[in-house]
Amino acid sequence: MKLTAKVKLLPTPEGRAYLLETMRRFNAACNYISDLAWNTRTFKQVPLHHLHYHTTKERFGLSAQMVVRANARVVDAYGLDRRTKRSFRELGAITYDDRVLSWKVHASTVSIWTTGGRQTIPFVCGAYQRKLLETRQGETDLALVRGEFYLFATVNLEEPDPAEVEGVLGVDLGIVNIATDSDGEVYSGAHLNNVRHRYRRLRSKLQRKATKGAKRLLKRLSGKERGFANGVNHVVSRRIVEKAKRTNRAIALENLGGIRRVRVRRPQRSTLHTWAFRDLTQKLVYKARRAGVRVVFVDPRGSSRECPRCGHTEKANRPDQSTFQCRVCGFAGHADKVAALNLSVRGWAAVNLPNVGEANRALHGSVPTSPVQTPLGVGQGS
Repeated sequence: MKLTAKVKLLPTPEGRAYLLETMRRFNAACNYISDLAWNTRTFKQVPLHHLHYHTTKERFGLSAQMVVRANARVVDAYGLDRRTKRSFRELGAITYDDRVLSWKVHASTVSIWTTGGRQTIPFVCGAYQRKLLETRQGETDLALVRGEFYLFATVNLEEPDPAEVEGVLGVDLGIVNIATDSDGEVYSGAHLNNVRHRYRRLRSKLQRKATKGAKRLLKRLSGKERGFANGVNHVVSRRIVEKAKRTNRAIALENLGGIRRVRVRRPQRSTLHTWAFRDLTQKLVYKARRAGVRVVFVDPRGSSRECPRCGHTEKANRPDQSTFQCRVCGFAGHADKVAALNLSVRGWAAVNLPNVGEANRALHGSVPTSPVQTPLGVGQGS
């Protein structure tokens, strides 16, 4: 499994100037190569390399390997789409490999190629990132983030084989409640939603004001809301995975592909489009893979309107956001908890279908188009 370790560089003023100049030259070289690729319609790595190598090296003062990296960067960009000419920001991130950047983790330094020659620069990181660096493998990106230099190193971790499970923990994702599991535990989104609302109101106020001071404050606030939501999602996903591992259960998640295309009223649009369900899902999946916990994706349709006791499904079963009451058998409960129970049952069916396990372990498993019913209680860890 590939992850990214983020470390902060602490260059001297002279080293900082060299890094900035290196970024400028590298991205200028990328733009030059991109122009050439676009004009000649040459998008393959080797033919493009032969077309510009000596000229790029002399014109931009880059080392041979940095020219190779710039060429690969352009080829990767056009690999996504050849209908649009690609351009690169002056201080955009640049890519290093082991020929132009070497790590000395025990000394907390890196030796990095710059236009001013090799520079030995100290770095700082937490114990978690330092442990990840022990399995570093592949390329490293140098990025300028809010005026500070960071290295993003690719690490390759071995993941344990998922164990045989005794049940499935269903997890219903939402906006009012970030997540609700089939054990009935609710991870409230009240604080996060209050923070989002406060930032949204402050941004609107500052944008209307439009003074230089307001713009400076907007710049300082940029990313704060996203960073807070990111931290909350880390905490919630870790707690869910730890519970599933402790109770020897798989995790059943909703397949929410296409949820952004749902039509909602205007006042609800900002709430829907700031819902970080994809980020939370990704964190749940990679933490589960590291812990050897299986993850299955199931069809969420009707999960909050279906009775987990008798299977009756209709819109009237859910009269409001938080209430569920079956119109046939009278079963009642919190709507999110009922949805999580149904996801648990569907997840148990998916876990036991032939040939589905491997696909789900690859994170893109097939989703049952019509959930298979199993008796209530199966997959709840009871």
